[in-house]
Amino acid sequence: MSASTTPSAIISLIRPAFEKGRASGDLLFFPSEVHTHRDLGIDFEIKLCPALLHKPNLPKPHFEPGAADHEKEKRTDVFKPPYNPNLYVGELQDEGEGTEYVVLLNKYSVVEEHFLMVTKEFQSQTSPLYPCDLVQAYLLLRAARKVGKHLFAFYNCGDRSGASQLHKHLQFLPIQDEDGPPIERLAQAARIDKEDKPFALSTLPFANHVRRLALPSSATPAELEPTLAQAFVDLLDLCISTVRHATDYPAGTPSYNVVLTLAHMYVFPRRREAHTLAVSHEPLGVNALGFAGLLLVKSPAELDALTAEGPANVLRAVACESVHELQVSGGPELDGDLGTA
Repeated sequence: MSASTTPSAIISLIRPAFEKGRASGDLLFFPSEVHTHRDLGIDFEIKLCPALLHKPNLPKPHFEPGAADHEKEKRTDVFKPPYNPNLYVGELQDEGEGTEYVVLLNKYSVVEEHFLMVTKEFQSQTSPLYPCDLVQAYLLLRAARKVGKHLFAFYNCGDRSGASQLHKHLQFLPIQDEDGPPIERLAQAARIDKEDKPFALSTLPFANHVRRLALPSSATPAELEPTLAQAFVDLLDLCISTVRHATDYPAGTPSYNVVLTLAHMYVFPRRREAHTLAVSHEPLGVNALGFAGLLLVKSPAELDALTAEGPANVLRAVACESVHELQVSGGPELDGDLGTA
């Protein structure tokens, strides 16, 4: 495998790597059809993919195991070397911290060119995003934009977040709309007083914490780091505050989802990993993509059940109740919000 390269080089390698992986049979691509469902001002994109019914059921990782179980999880780590050459894209290294990452294609893809940025040294998916993680993710988004590609990044943290692997990894998904995933239009329309403070999208019936990122396209990694790091710390503080207000929140480390675009960073506290649909009585798993406005179903019946209940209601069921007003009145932790347009 090659030495570390640049985010721009990684972006240029994604397409040929995807074609190589698919041709080899090591990358499994599942075609789908997209259905749009408008709910609370968001045009949710629901992918119907019956072929996923044949995807193997992967064992759920133990996110808070004992030491012995934790070591067993590391031994069965799908992201440890040697890397599958038909899924391998390249490697990155953070200039400041020296943290190393490997970029791999998603083995089970519903969207072409879906890829992962994985820490080379094992870190847990329950750990927060560090400044070096955020900088490298942002540099990849920016490199893609420079060549006319549109990506966003997401991170599923903890056992109720929809995470499927214990080894820390951020995921990157191409999207056709240059504005970003569906949630982005709602955030762009928000009228805020202070761009360096978090705000909430008040029309959403669940806790959400958002920060606008006014970063120049020429900013160096050293210049990006303070803004990205402070934004995440502020949002994570609000996430933890939200969980603490929920007296019946399950015991253990809080779970949450992160969505990152060039213009915004979002954190969504999680209460449950899945929701049982009222019509079908079947569980529907939700990860960060759901909060970005992208949901996945495996059958027409599941699609009907989801649209009957409404995507926003499903997200509300797996998220936490908003305590936005309490957080605003309690101090300066959330004072950038003037509401939504």
